[in-house]
Amino acid sequence: MPDWILSLGLLLIGFAGLIGGGEFLVRSASGLAAIMRISPLVIGLTVVAFGTSAPELAVTLQSAWAGAADLALGNVVGSNIANVLLVLGISAAIAPLAVHSRIVRIDAPLVVGASIGLWLMSLDGRIGRLDGLVLFALLIGYLVWSVRQGKTEAGEIQREFAATPPHAGQARAPDLLKQIALLLTGLLLLALGARLLVMAAVDIARVFGVSELVIGLTVVAVGTSLPEVVTSVIASRRGKGDIAVGNVVGSNLFNILAVLGLAALLAPGGISVSRAALSMDMPIMIATAVVCLPVFFTGMRIDRLEGAIFLAYFLVYITYVVMRASQASFIARFEVAMLAFVIPLTLIALAFSVQQSRARQRAERARQADAGDA
Repeated sequence: MPDWILSLGLLLIGFAGLIGGGEFLVRSASGLAAIMRISPLVIGLTVVAFGTSAPELAVTLQSAWAGAADLALGNVVGSNIANVLLVLGISAAIAPLAVHSRIVRIDAPLVVGASIGLWLMSLDGRIGRLDGLVLFALLIGYLVWSVRQGKTEAGEIQREFAATPPHAGQARAPDLLKQIALLLTGLLLLALGARLLVMAAVDIARVFGVSELVIGLTVVAVGTSLPEVVTSVIASRRGKGDIAVGNVVGSNLFNILAVLGLAALLAPGGISVSRAALSMDMPIMIATAVVCLPVFFTGMRIDRLEGAIFLAYFLVYITYVVMRASQASFIARFEVAMLAFVIPLTLIALAFSVQQSRARQRAERARQADAGDA
């Protein structure tokens, strides 16, 4: 049996372990959070987002410790790109996603700032331990602020739980033990799945002559983004847009601050940053974060058209990564075509979204005026 077939089997087993572990982890964390009566938005931005980012954490830490720096960095950068373009694209294509004002005002700009800050830290070609310490400290500050902010936004939460029985949210010993067991099972599956995934990805990269950076940006990044895809799609179908969008925004923030922060702290010598990642992949990650701002601002929602544009961008990005890896002769013309067509099409689509948003607002004001007259 060829070695690459065995590696492919290990890759699939690793994916299965990551997805199963992420599912158990999210369920247990959500159960514990429900007992504590945490806002759905806070759950989406923290518990769900951090839980679904656990595969990225496991893979990146394993890669960094094994000396596969390109795979570690490519996994995070590729996952952040996939979270916005693939996860939000699929979710919005299924059903338009409402965006909470807090995400527009605070969390989405924080992701943009963290992405730019990471790029600036990488200009010297390395994310060192001091950089990792700064990133992780910023995450702790964000968590403390989120908890305090969640307590100040307690009006809606109190109304939500007012209809529940008096003891519905109190923890019982069997329930608590069940959630802890699920949590430990999820962590075990994540650890095993991450190890198999990293081993298989590196082996496949070597067999086919593909760089570890490309494997991290595509196969591993998309694979470890599957928990976000599943969670956000389910939330979208159930009309829980806050959880879907909060999952992506919180996950991207966690990937930068916690995943790369811890990897830089624990990896011997930090994480080296390749020129390709610095000049192309990280700027694309920043661009995907920036493009969310006007999309979120247009009517505080992501429409199906914008979701379709995100999916198209993701296909273009994957095509570009594959072409760059194969050193296609027409890669330069492809880059020019992207600049010549993608940016104008984006501006046109955003203008159309703004027009639709204003039309909805005018219609809503008209309905309110008619209701007032009646």
